[in-house]
Amino acid sequence: MMTKLMAAISLVILLSATPAFAQTVYPIDRAEILSGAQFDFKVEFPDRVDPAKLKVTVNGEDYAAVFGRAGDFFEREGGKDQSALMLRGVALTKPGPVTVEVGDGSRSRKLAWMVYDTGPRKAKNVILFIGDGLSPAHRTAARLLSKGIAEGKSLGKLAIDDMPHMALVATAGSDSIITDSANSASAYATGHKTASAAMGVYADRTANPFDDPRVETITSLAKRRLGLGIGIVTNTEVEDATPAAMIAHTRRRGAYDEIVAQYFAARPDVLMGGGSANFLPKGAPGSKRRDDIDYVARFREAGYRMATTAGELKALAAQSDTRQLLGLFATGNMDGALDRRFLKGGGVGKFPEQPDLTEQVQAALNVLSRNDAGFFLMVESGMIDKYAHLLDMERAVYDTIMLDNAVRLARDWARARGDDTLILAVADHNHPNSLVGTIHDDMSVTPNVPLRERVSVYEKAGFPDYPAPDAEGYPSRVDVSRRLAMFSASLPDHYETFRPKLDNPNEPTVKGDEPGTFKANEKYKDVPGVTLRLGNLPAMMRASVHSGEDVILTAVGPGSERVRGSMDNTEIFRVIADALGLAPAGQ
Repeated sequence: MMTKLMAAISLVILLSATPAFAQTVYPIDRAEILSGAQFDFKVEFPDRVDPAKLKVTVNGEDYAAVFGRAGDFFEREGGKDQSALMLRGVALTKPGPVTVEVGDGSRSRKLAWMVYDTGPRKAKNVILFIGDGLSPAHRTAARLLSKGIAEGKSLGKLAIDDMPHMALVATAGSDSIITDSANSASAYATGHKTASAAMGVYADRTANPFDDPRVETITSLAKRRLGLGIGIVTNTEVEDATPAAMIAHTRRRGAYDEIVAQYFAARPDVLMGGGSANFLPKGAPGSKRRDDIDYVARFREAGYRMATTAGELKALAAQSDTRQLLGLFATGNMDGALDRRFLKGGGVGKFPEQPDLTEQVQAALNVLSRNDAGFFLMVESGMIDKYAHLLDMERAVYDTIMLDNAVRLARDWARARGDDTLILAVADHNHPNSLVGTIHDDMSVTPNVPLRERVSVYEKAGFPDYPAPDAEGYPSRVDVSRRLAMFSASLPDHYETFRPKLDNPNEPTVKGDEPGTFKANEKYKDVPGVTLRLGNLPAMMRASVHSGEDVILTAVGPGSERVRGSMDNTEIFRVIADALGLAPAGQ
């Protein structure tokens, strides 16, 4: 009886915590909107309504008078008995609170927005560095490996940590406490919350993933209002969620072909990373496109210089007449620092001349700084996330060191110019990783103690024995006898070795016996001392997952003083908008 009662109470609490609205309105309640930024206004009704009874007001006035025109009314949206009102490409220019009221004759809803302006422009340029999935454990491990530690004190600081302003950033999406890279990056790019897998839009109920209500991105605003140069740099596929969120409008992050088309329409001045497969026409070697459009040719015809290797990139970026640059260095994701520099695993054999993220950033700075108006540049170290999903801790840490090197390069560049550039370094979301000690395990001999007994904690952890780092902060080996013990709290079924994968990036799972499921990869079954670890995730998950903790944001340069305390991810957009003076008060 008590069990049934508690279950009923829990159900009531759950239902009461999930609001049911008479109408769904986009932008959503408590949205913060930059003065003059464009957005689509939509109202979705749960059933069919009489347009004669429809009443929509903004601060007490009819919405059509406020926005300058009436929207399109769909009495049966999508052929269903549910109505909708849509008005595209509107803006609000008067700062202050906005009350929106929607009624259909029998039900009504009221919600609030806040329109804000900015101060005058402070920064000529903004560089947003995103460590995809960068957890505090990654940062700590990168510092230990790249700087060293003696008697409990680090022998140096990371560039991403050695900044005067710091904040904790909340990352939840509009549909869940756990975000993915699409809606988290979209919050940075637009200042609006959205749902998982969506970017640059509010995810509505229609079947079409490209007709959702749009919100203007920072790249569009910076180009439209100030004529800034735009750069997007990543070591994932350029169509992947984080880079795409700077430009694209879709609720389906996997729509790579369409995202490439949106890139071409937006024409960022610098675009580089992997992902050439979706630029090449169907039938071309390595292509994944579903049509015959050759976007490499289209970009070249539009005036872009094209680089496919580190050497080509350096040469093209050095030419003073290079103003638009497309760099595609692999058909899929690029390889991380550990494989490119030391292990030669992954895709290095196929693409041996991939540039380092630092080389990409230097090239982007060379090209973008030729725009006298300034620039906005987003740089992603995206493989941190990919490796964290695969429980490949060593590769993730080396790519964190690479991110830090890129930030240091940018800071040195900005300092030489007189510090006219706002630099932000942040993760888009967390991974549930923790550094708990060290693993004592000589990989040159067969272990004689159980796997878990090789983990040393507290005073027994001591300090790792990686070789001294090279000039760029990388130890030459990861297969040392006292390694960092960095574990994930989210696990699929897998064979655990507590050893770095020296041949190729980790693959903890393979397809399961049932459709849509995964099981432990038996590739690692015979590693000495291996343990089959049963996971704590559903069988449908092939890898570790994101977690909901706040992420760390650090900043330096004009406008960085706004970074402090506890912030929401949408506020990063506001920091950037204010630094660039995108909506100065009184204008």
